[in-house]
Amino acid sequence: FYGLCGLIFSFFLAFTIFWNIGQGFNEFNKKDGIIRIFRWGFPGKNRRIDLFYLITDITAIKVEFKQGFNPRRTILLCTKKKRNIPLTPIGQPLTLQEIEKQASELAKFLKIPLSLLSDSNR
Repeated sequence: FYGLCGLIFSFFLAFTIFWNIGQGFNEFNKKDGIIRIFRWGFPGKNRRIDLFYLITDITAIKVEFKQGFNPRRTILLCTKKKRNIPLTPIGQPLTLQEIEKQASELAKFLKIPLSLLSDSNR
């Protein structure tokens, strides 16, 4: 039973890597006033996840830090509709300096506030 479960899980992981699930890019076009977030999903009708937001709909850039066994460092794009959209890639967590630099440059470029969200702020 456990061997079969392990085999199925290994196929799932192999196909996830092969299909580049979660890979994509973020485009910030100040000239047109649009932010585009593109990601690849699982094969099928909704494989391409392509989100567009107006820069005027963005309220803030949040940086989320979670410490512990599974640390997480994420840059989030906050919209007026109270949505938090992650911008950082999946995989190896970035260093604190890299996250801080990317978030501050993005907030300065978009001219919106930057806020910090950590375990102690919750």
